[in-house]
Amino acid sequence: MSTSARVLALLSLLQNHRFWPGGELADRLEVSPRTLRRDVEQLRDLGYPVQASRGVGGGYQLAPGGSLPPLVVDDEEAVAVVLGLRRIADGGVGGVAEAAVRALAKVVAVLPVRLRRTANDLQAALPRTDSGGRVHRQVDIGVLTSVAAACRDRETLAFGYRNRDGGESSRRVEPHTLVPHGSQWYLVAYDLAAADWRTFRLDRIVDITPSRRPFRPREIPGGDAAAYVASGIVRTVARYRVELTIDAPADRVRAEADQWGEVTELEDGRCRLVMYAETLDWVAFLLGSLGAPFEVHDPPELVDSLAGWAKLFGNSTPEGSRPA
Repeated sequence: MSTSARVLALLSLLQNHRFWPGGELADRLEVSPRTLRRDVEQLRDLGYPVQASRGVGGGYQLAPGGSLPPLVVDDEEAVAVVLGLRRIADGGVGGVAEAAVRALAKVVAVLPVRLRRTANDLQAALPRTDSGGRVHRQVDIGVLTSVAAACRDRETLAFGYRNRDGGESSRRVEPHTLVPHGSQWYLVAYDLAAADWRTFRLDRIVDITPSRRPFRPREIPGGDAAAYVASGIVRTVARYRVELTIDAPADRVRAEADQWGEVTELEDGRCRLVMYAETLDWVAFLLGSLGAPFEVHDPPELVDSLAGWAKLFGNSTPEGSRPA
C-alpha cells in the first residue's frame, strides 16, 4: 500500500471510530508504531486534529476541528449519505431542504456512476408519499443535482419536459432557482423559446443537457421565487377565477389576500382583487373578514354562493334581534 493510500485509510478509520488503541490501529494498517506516528503527523499537517494519548492505554482519536475537513467514506456510506440527503430534500424539513439539495449536488458530482445507480435503485424502492398517502413519482438524483448545479453556476440547460398528459417537449432555459412546494420540487426558469418565465416540476424533467453557457441573471416576477411557484400552482389547479371590486383601501386588502391574488388600487379608496380559488366558500370567508362592501364581477357562481351563506346566517339569527 502506498503512503498516500495508507494515510487515507488511516483517516477513514479515525472518522469511523471514536478512539483507537495505538497497537490495534497499527495492526489494522499493517504498519509499525513508528510508521503510524509519521502518518498521524501527515494528517496533522493537512489540518486534521488528531489527538494522541501515551501510556499503556494510549491511542489516537480525531477531535472536532474548527472547520469540516474532507471526509473519506466507503461505498455503502456514500450511498447512505445520498439517500439521507434525498429524504431531507423530499421531506421539506424546515430550513434545511434547500441546503440538502446543495450538499447532494456536491456529493453526486464525485460519486461513481455505479453508486449513483445503486442510490437511484434504492430510492425507487422507497416511494415518497404526501400526507394523504398518495405516492409521487421520484425525482432522479441526476436530474436533481444537475439542475441544482446549473442554478448555482448560472448556466443554461436543455431538457425534455413531460406535461401532465404525458406529451413531451424540448426546452432550453436559464435556470433561476429550485423551490420546494408541498411534496414536489419546482424549477423556476426563464424559457428562451417562449421569452417568458416558466415553472417546471422536476419529476417531469428528462434528458438534461448542460450547455456550459453562462447567462446574466434576470429579475424574477415579483422578486420572490416561492411566491411565483405558489401562484402558478394555484392557477393551474384552481376551478375559479374570481374578480371583485372592494370598497376598501388596497393596502388593507393586500394584508389579507396578497398571497392569493393580485390587488390593484382604484379611485376613491377602492381596489380590484383578482384571485384563483378551488372553492368559493373560502372567498366568502375572505370577504367576511374584510367587512367591506364589494361588487362581484366574476364568476356568476360566486353570487349564488354568497346568497346561500347570507340565507344560512339570516336563518340563524333570532327574529327579535334582526335590525329593522
